[in-house]
Amino acid sequence: MNVIALSTLDLSMAAVLVIILALLSIVLRLKLASRIIIAAIRTVVQLMLIGLVLKALFATESLLWVSLLAVIMLLVAGREVMARQQRRFGGLWGYGLGTLSMFISSFTLTIYALIVVVGTDPWYTPQYAIPLLGMMLGNTMNGVALALDRLSNGAWQQRTIIEGRLMLGQDWHTAISDITRDSVRTGLIPIINAMAAAGIVSLPGMMTGQILSGTEPVEAVKYQILIMFLITAGTGFAAMLATWIGARHLFDERQRLRLERLTSNTA
Repeated sequence: MNVIALSTLDLSMAAVLVIILALLSIVLRLKLASRIIIAAIRTVVQLMLIGLVLKALFATESLLWVSLLAVIMLLVAGREVMARQQRRFGGLWGYGLGTLSMFISSFTLTIYALIVVVGTDPWYTPQYAIPLLGMMLGNTMNGVALALDRLSNGAWQQRTIIEGRLMLGQDWHTAISDITRDSVRTGLIPIINAMAAAGIVSLPGMMTGQILSGTEPVEAVKYQILIMFLITAGTGFAAMLATWIGARHLFDERQRLRLERLTSNTA
C-alpha cells in the first residue's frame, strides 16, 4: 500500500480550520487567538525542521547525533514542564526538577525497550529510538508538569495545615503526604484515561500512523500496546520521582516549610 502524498494545498486547507478557530476566539473574547496562531506556526516550523533532521539522521545512524538530538529533546521538554506550572520552584530547581525526572524515567525505559523488547540492531537505530523517546518525553512531560503544578499549588493553599501538622510532631513526609499522593494521581490521570479509551473511543497516534503507512493492523496494535505500557510506566515513575524530590525541597534541614522557594510563573 502506497501512502497518499499531501500537497501544500492539502495542508493549507487544514490550516484554514485553525484560522477559523482563532477568529472565533476573537469573537467570543477568549483571548486565545494569538496563542492558537503562534502554536500553529510553531507546529509547522518545528515539524518541518525535525523532518529534515530525521531524514539526515536515518541516513547516518550515528550514536553521537542520536544522543545530541535526544538531549535537545530533553532540554526543551524540561523548559515546557517549567512553563506549565502556575507556581514553580525558583532557580535551577525550577528547570532541573522536571528535567532530571524525565531523564531518569524516559531514557531508562526507552533504552530498555530498544534493547530488551524490540531488539533493534544497533540499539540506537534512529528509526526506532527517536520516535519512541519522543513519545515517552511528550507524555511524561505532561504528567510531570501536572504533578508538580498540583504539588506546588497544594502546598501553597494548605500551608497552614502542613505547618500545623509539623507543630504536632509529624515529619515533613507525613505532613505533606496527602498533597503528594494527589499530585501523583493528577499526573497519571491523562495516561490512564488514554489507556482506558484506546481502541474504543480513539485510535492512538502511532497506531494510526502505522496503519496509514501500510502496516498490518494487528502488528500496529502490538506496537501501540507496547508504547502505551511504556508511556504509562514512564509517566508514573517520573511523576513519583519529581513529586518526592519537589516535596522534600519544600522543607529545610530542620523540616520547616519553605514556600519562598516557590515563585509565581508569569511566563
